[in-house]
Amino acid sequence: MSVAANDERCVEHQGHKYYFCSNGCKTKFAADPERYLKPKIPSTAKPKAGAIFTCPMHPEIRRDRPGSCPICGMALEPLNVSLDDADDSELRSMLLRFWIGVALTLPLLVVTMSEFFAPALAAWGARAGWFQAALATPVVLWGGWPFFVRAWHSFRTWNLNMYSLIALGTGAAYGFSVYAFLLPGTLSQAFMHHGNVPLYFESAAVITVLVLLGEVLQLRARSRTSGSIKALLGLAPTTAVRLSADGADVEVPLDHVVVGDRLRVRPGAKLPVDGKVIEGASVVDESMVTGESVPVEKRAGDAVTAGTLNQTGSFVMQAERIGAETLLARIAQMVNEAARSRAPIQKLADRVSAWFVPTVVAIAVVAWFAWALFGPPPALANALVAAVSVLIIACPCALGLATPMSIMVGVGRGATEGVLIKDAEALELMEKIDTLVIDKTGTLTEGRPRLVTVEALDGMKEDDLLRFAASVEKVSEHPLAAAIVEGATARKVALGEVQSFQSITGKGVQGTVDGHAILAGTARLMQEQSIDVSSVAARSDELRRDGQTVMLVAVDARIAGLVGVKDPIKSTTREALDILKADGIAVVMLTGDNRVTAEAVAHELGLDRVEAEVLPQDKHRIVKALQDEGRIVAMAGDGINDAPALAQAHVGIAMGTGTDIAMQSARVVLVKGDLRGIAKARTLSRKTMKNIRQNLFLAFVYNSIGVPIAAGVLYPVLGLLLSPMIASAAMALSSVSVIGNALRLRKATL
Repeated sequence: MSVAANDERCVEHQGHKYYFCSNGCKTKFAADPERYLKPKIPSTAKPKAGAIFTCPMHPEIRRDRPGSCPICGMALEPLNVSLDDADDSELRSMLLRFWIGVALTLPLLVVTMSEFFAPALAAWGARAGWFQAALATPVVLWGGWPFFVRAWHSFRTWNLNMYSLIALGTGAAYGFSVYAFLLPGTLSQAFMHHGNVPLYFESAAVITVLVLLGEVLQLRARSRTSGSIKALLGLAPTTAVRLSADGADVEVPLDHVVVGDRLRVRPGAKLPVDGKVIEGASVVDESMVTGESVPVEKRAGDAVTAGTLNQTGSFVMQAERIGAETLLARIAQMVNEAARSRAPIQKLADRVSAWFVPTVVAIAVVAWFAWALFGPPPALANALVAAVSVLIIACPCALGLATPMSIMVGVGRGATEGVLIKDAEALELMEKIDTLVIDKTGTLTEGRPRLVTVEALDGMKEDDLLRFAASVEKVSEHPLAAAIVEGATARKVALGEVQSFQSITGKGVQGTVDGHAILAGTARLMQEQSIDVSSVAARSDELRRDGQTVMLVAVDARIAGLVGVKDPIKSTTREALDILKADGIAVVMLTGDNRVTAEAVAHELGLDRVEAEVLPQDKHRIVKALQDEGRIVAMAGDGINDAPALAQAHVGIAMGTGTDIAMQSARVVLVKGDLRGIAKARTLSRKTMKNIRQNLFLAFVYNSIGVPIAAGVLYPVLGLLLSPMIASAAMALSSVSVIGNALRLRKATL
């Protein structure tokens, strides 16, 4: 991981590198890394080479080995999910603690609650403090030990969190009970209840068990997310059939496949890597990657994707992307990174949490003194109950879960629809977008232009004109160049060798073919070279009005003719634009094409604003200008020349059918290259943000109501003083309600 690229600070400690962001909670211990970054690594840990581990509570805490978070004490998790990574030790540990806690707490509850159904047993239980202590001690001290460790970390770094309150509450209830059991004679009468010393072993045990239940639910939710990513990675087979030099089929492990290998894909087999068909034909089911249920016919030259399912025929493919470079692996990585990222709305919860814990502790202290000074007898016992109840019921776990749970589920839901959200901020911003800047070629159109017109002048043959044009264009990487070369090949025109080739960005190309100086490109390029284009001007405009992109061809500094290329509009483009415009989105089309051609396409699609003849560097400038007007801008594109604009926009949207650089620069990737995915992303954004607001509302309202009740405000009216056990159950219920509400997003209609 690059420190500079991620704006992170690096500290060397005991031969290992530890990375942490220069912002946020870590600034408090950045000056003393030796104290806070000392590794606490289980002796059995065998980290995979190159693995990076992160803290789920503070995802910016990263380290190259497993261990515990220096702030909250939680176990670090692998940053990247892999098939070999099957470590669920924390979940298994919490489950074991939970079930043993349940087994010990149930008989404790039976004894302490038996006054309602077996008074004799209750009387014995009140005297048998040793019995209560024997059952509660393993539950609190062993079962709840992780919470005390995490609380210690939080107090040590003064980053107070939910574990701070849990440890204070359970520690106070258990500590007082031990003291009262061992030294009852030292307690004042203010603690006595009907002449007996009150013990709260059952409250401490029940609270611990309920908190353990909450931990198990959270760990299982995270496990399901990583499990879905593993399932995605598991779509690829573990072996491949490689063709040897003599043509024999050899089955090899997938990690032995290298770029350039020829692989045979048999009927019913999953494709092992990304590549292209070089021999044979078949029908491939790509639904697991694109979400499209209709199988796609594949012939020689067509791209194929790892994890998709070959159905009918057998074909030979050439490996082009392997391992972590395959589309399947990149999708899994994007989903994993997005699930860990933090939305801006999370800052609200973070700011509230920073003040929340000290405020709750202050309320608990006030409640203690109020009950101790003014409460009915037993005053001090009631004071302890009120203070512990406040600490427990106010545990901010629901507040901490409100945003990340919704983000995690929402990102996963988008992935099933072929909409990959790369970070949480992009998901939040999508609902606020009011302007969509969209590239024409490959985004609005299919990106596979076809040669449709060849017209020569001054007695030159069309095949000769096409030969000159295609010969210089074969060196270019522009999609229009590829269309001209493919058109020449289809017409069986032999191409010549090119010398002195030069690409003139945004204008055209030049080179020497068979001793002739060839110039192919825009009218502007011809004018800059002082070549008269008046003889083809009218015809050029006519073809452009038909939606063709016209390229003029000059031979030896004289205009020799023109070629016209047309890029069909995608079948789904018009529907997608209608949905977006109906949603109030202003759509701006950008293209390097001639204005007449661009306006013809815009008119066909019903677009009002067109920026034509735009050079690659101008796309970035146009996006920036729209942002300066106060617009929230999304940019959709697919090419290398779109990358700067994609990075500049508030949300960059790349076509999954486009270049790798575009996908790296964007924050949202449409796997199928279908613009309807933008509308789906906006719907997903709205529903996810609504879900987050509901969760935050639930968490805030719960604490606003629960804390005063726990402090005893209802006692003067209803004679009600909340038991710490009831407070703990209410706290657990709030977390369950937030998790349940977030999981509703899995069935959201996009």
